[in-house]
This record gives sequence, structure tokens and C-alpha cells, in this order.
Amino acid sequence: MKTVAGIDIGNSTTEVCIGAFDDQGKLSFLSSASTRTTGTKGTPDNVRGIRTALEIAVQKTGSPRVYPDILLLNEAAPVIGDTAMETITETIIMESSMIGHNPSTPAGAGQAVGEIIGIEHLSQAVQGRDYIVTVPERVSYESAAELLNSVQGMISVTGAILQRDEAVLVYNRLRRKIPILDEVAKLSQIPEHKQAAVEVALPGQTIHMLSNPYGIATLLNLDAEETRQVMPIAKSLIGKRSAVVIKTPGGNVRENVLPAGEIYISGDSEQTVSIDAGAEAIMVAVHKAGAVRDIAGQENSNVGHMLRRIKGGMKTVSGQAESSIRITDILAVDTLAPVQISGALAGETCMEKAVGVAAMVKTSQLPMREIADCLQAELGIEVRVAGVEAVMASMGAMTTPGTKLPLAILDMGGGSTDAALVTEEGRVAVTHQAGAGELVTMLIQTELGLHSRITAERIKRYPLAKVESLFHIRLESGEIRFFEEPLSPRLFGSVVLLEPEEMVRIEEDLTLEQIVDVRREAKKKVFITNALRALETVAPEHNLRRVPNVVLVGGSAEDFEIPEMLLEELANYRVLCGRGNIRRTEGPRNAVATGLVMSWWSSREKDR
Repeated sequence: MKTVAGIDIGNSTTEVCIGAFDDQGKLSFLSSASTRTTGTKGTPDNVRGIRTALEIAVQKTGSPRVYPDILLLNEAAPVIGDTAMETITETIIMESSMIGHNPSTPAGAGQAVGEIIGIEHLSQAVQGRDYIVTVPERVSYESAAELLNSVQGMISVTGAILQRDEAVLVYNRLRRKIPILDEVAKLSQIPEHKQAAVEVALPGQTIHMLSNPYGIATLLNLDAEETRQVMPIAKSLIGKRSAVVIKTPGGNVRENVLPAGEIYISGDSEQTVSIDAGAEAIMVAVHKAGAVRDIAGQENSNVGHMLRRIKGGMKTVSGQAESSIRITDILAVDTLAPVQISGALAGETCMEKAVGVAAMVKTSQLPMREIADCLQAELGIEVRVAGVEAVMASMGAMTTPGTKLPLAILDMGGGSTDAALVTEEGRVAVTHQAGAGELVTMLIQTELGLHSRITAERIKRYPLAKVESLFHIRLESGEIRFFEEPLSPRLFGSVVLLEPEEMVRIEEDLTLEQIVDVRREAKKKVFITNALRALETVAPEHNLRRVPNVVLVGGSAEDFEIPEMLLEELANYRVLCGRGNIRRTEGPRNAVATGLVMSWWSSREKDR
């Protein structure tokens, strides 16, 4: 009887499978375990994580003091997946031409047009003109309301802009109601005696005049050229609850294109593409390059710094020469990023065009022997580097009921998407594509404007619900779920994440539908795009229709919606796709470790 442990070192997790062979070579599986990978995949730092996972698996066998006779490691080249967000447009406003943000408590509703005047200068106002009054924080809401009421009938005040968060307090004390916008921090920079338009939307709605360039033209009497110039302002005000646009004859609004840099792709053909051209142009260049040898970025540019940084990171963790370190793939995704507007007065942001970039860098050497030697010295057990990762994963995936050759596996991890196809003759084609879970997390955080990356990661992993009362929630599917015991009052009216043990409140002011849309689009942009790209690479003649079976393995295969998304997409090619169920018990996990154990007997026979 020989006991063998297969050990799969992944980018995120290290998995172990222990099996036993009798004298006739009959295999029985004893246990499995997983833990987080320590250090970068394929470096000596992995040893600590391997030992932890191995100890857990040994405990599960029921013989906690008996280690396996042989440990088998997968061949794993160090891989780093890195992501960056490059904004390619920027809205700049000169002479404080607009204010448009989402204070939580504007007051009133409708539009107002008038000349800007400070409340302390109301005595200088001229009868017959309409005014929009600015109220600095030194003026209390009682005094502001009293002054506005005192000039009623003499001066036409059509709207107000407050520095403090007191719009409702002022509004409730006015005899003549007007739209009021508040929380404008840099109130002193608003120029007096300029024409301005104010708009406050009804509760639950957003502004529609000031988010429309022709609406701004209507309210401020702009000509065709001025209307064209306010297009960036209108764009930045889409979805806002309240806004002010100020007409400044000397003002200037423009949308700049930022020089994020060029990407140089070295492959079967040399390709150069600018980040400014967008994700589609970048991916076309990657495709035209054919088999990519290396990718670099323009000197002294954002993308150049990013690509150099990840190469430097690999050099540090692997200890290998820079000449052996190459960036072998990138994935670019178009997105929108909330960027603070230059020249704005209240911290306003605008959804600017951006490109998310994931890059994968690996070494040309396999330092697994060093890891094997460390384990052998520490444990006193024979350790072999036993198999190519993709081949082992395919063997493990074959233990999923209902599979047959030819078989493709798809492993979507944190930094990369890997695919392999095994033909009926046993030939194996493999590819590693940049971009997976980390890029999805970054897109979610960026597009939703989240402060915490942890929140973005949770949104990626768990479904959502809206707490509509203390006794029921509405799931994102529309289903209503009731509770016998009341929920926490702090959750009432909030969007929550349905984590296994608890509901976690989303602190940002975002709707359920908005979060779901961004999450699903981010997954489609990255996972669906990369899955198709990877499968086309390994498919015979790059024809997806010639891949009859796809088994999803790895962490992302456990996601609550990605497998269904892929099943729907691949159904268009008549490809059978689903989560793996390794050894009928492990789900999509443990494929490589299982394959390593399965391969041991045949390799032993060859050695003889």
C-alpha cells in the first residue's frame, strides 16, 4: 500500500489530495484540503502554505501522524497578474461654470433661473430681476429664512445655494417655496452677478433639464456654439438629484484626452497601440500580434509604469534575471470611472472614459525543484515535480460524472484565466490569459465609486437584497423573503449583501439595480470575454464549435452566477458547459491535485 499526496499550488489557493494505491494499483481517495497560497505561485514562499494544507488533509485521513509516502507537485511557473485603471478623458471647467452633485437633502423641486447674489448683498438687488441667492455657512438657517422672507414681494428670489447641509431647514421656514441646493463647500468661489440655472428633482427622480445640453441652452439662452461647449457639463450631471450651471462669458469647459501611453506588443508581428484608443483597439492589436513573446509600455507613461512595476515585482519574488521575465498577455476592458472635475466647487465628479488593464507576467524557468527540495528536507518525504498543471487538471476533471474526451477545462482564478483541451488521442493544448477575478473587483469598485476594495470583492461574491421592512427583504431576483424575528433597525431601507452567516449593509448610496447591473457587466466583460478567448485558442482550428465538453474548475466556478452566464454563452456554439464535480464530492475544486494522484501509478510503471 502506497499513499500519495498531490499538491496543486495555485495563484490564490493551495490544494491537496491524498490517495492510496494497493499492490494491484487500485486507487482509493482518502482526503483533501485547501488553504491560501503563501507567497507568489511557484516560489519557495509556497512551502508554508503547502505544509498547512497537507497537515489538514492528513488529519482528515484518520491517521494524523502518518504522512504520505510521496508528495507530487504540479509544475508551476511563477505568475503575477496585475491590474490598473487608466482614465482617458478629463472634464475641466474654467471660471467655476457649474456645480452639480448629489447632496442627500436638497429641498423643493423644479428649475430656477436668475442672477447670482450673496445673501449679505440682497439690499443691493434691483427690482424686476430674478436672483439666485448664495448663503455661506456663517449665516444660520433661521437668519437665512428670515432674510428671504423679508424681501418677498420686493425682490424676486427664484432659488438658493447653501454652504451648509441646511436646505430643508431653510425651505420649511419660507413662505414662498423655491428650489434649494446645499452642501456646496467652495461657495465663496461662485461668481456674483452671473446668470445661473438651478434644478432640484422630485424625490426618487433625477434632474432632466441641466443634464441635457439643450435644456441648459433653454434656461440660459445659449447659442449653438455655447451649447456645444456645455456638453461635458450636461454629461457630468446625468443621474444627479440637484445641480447649478453658471453662465460665465469668459468661462471655458473642455474635455481633454489624457496621454496614458502606448503599449508595444512583441509577437509573431510587432504591434503598437495607444491606451487612448480604447479596449477594443488594444485587444485587436493583441490578436494581430499572434503568439505574444513580451509586452512593454511607453517610457514615462501610466501604462509603462504599470508594466515595469509588475516585471519588477516578479524579479523580486522569483530572484530570476529580468531577461527571463516576460509579459505574455494583457486584457483591456472599457469602463467608466468617477473622476473629480478640475475647477468644480463641491467635489463634483464626472463619469469619465477609462480602460481597465490586466497583465500577466511569468518567468521562463520553473523553480519548482527548489520548493520540492525544501519540502523534502523539512518532512523527510520523497517529493517529485510530477506533472504539467493543465494536463493534471484535465485528468482530475475527467472524474466529473458525464464527461468524455475530447474535453476542455476552464480555470478562472484571481489573476488569470487558463484553458486546456485534451483530444481523444491524448494531445493537450494549453493557454494562459491575463484577467480574471481581480480585474472584476477593480471594475466594480471603480464604476460604483466604492471607498473599500473589500466591499467590491464582497459584491462580486454574494447576491444582493433590499430590506423593505424589519420583517421582509426583496431579493435581486424579485423574490420576497419573510422573517419571523425582526431584522436590525440599521438595515431598514438598505441594500444588503447576503453573505452565508449575515447580511452586510452597503454603506454607499447606491440602488440595488445599479449594483447588480455593474456587477454582471463587469463579470461579462472579463470572464465571458476571457473564457471565449481562451477556448478559441485551444480549440481545434480555433473553432469553438469543435469543443464538445467544457468543465469549469477552480474558485470562480463556485461563483453564484458565472457558470450560468458561461452556459448561456457557450450554448450559442452548442458546447456543453458546467461546473466540475471532481471525484463526485469536491465540486469544481481539487482537479489538479486529484490528477497528480491519478497519474502516479502510470508514471511508476513507466519508471520500471
